[in-house]
Amino acid sequence: MKPYGQAKALHRLVRRSASTRPMAVVYSVIQQPLDELVYRLSHGGTTASSWLAGVKITMLITTGAKTGLPRTTPVLGLPDGPDTIVIASNYGRSRHPSWYYNLRADPHATIVVDGVSREVTAYELRGAERDRDYLRGEEMFPGFSRYGRWAANRTIPVLRLRPR
Repeated sequence: MKPYGQAKALHRLVRRSASTRPMAVVYSVIQQPLDELVYRLSHGGTTASSWLAGVKITMLITTGAKTGLPRTTPVLGLPDGPDTIVIASNYGRSRHPSWYYNLRADPHATIVVDGVSREVTAYELRGAERDRDYLRGEEMFPGFSRYGRWAANRTIPVLRLRPR
């Protein structure tokens, strides 16, 4: 197998494994610290998720709802024109991720994509717009379809990050 083919096979394996409950639990613990470490070591060039799963990671910087301190979280960002769509799946767990609550408390945030930093304002999507962008997320990362079923007690929020 050619090196490019090996990378694609690794990407498929990692994406598929994240769609299983045991590995979703593992990734929920290791993904953020590992992404942040690789991001720092590569001087903002890549993250572990980008390298292993072949997905573009957006670094989301919010203000902590309780602490008021800046919080940086790697998230899967879906480009949509000048906007970025983020899905608060939290690996299908029963509660929303912390960054979602941070954006609800203060919708102003910063995102870094490909080393470019932008100030954004978050808007939670509803109805058909939410459903359309959630389906776009499933196309990019099929694990979202399972996460939606696992999180049956909550609707997974979808947010639009619009440049300020």
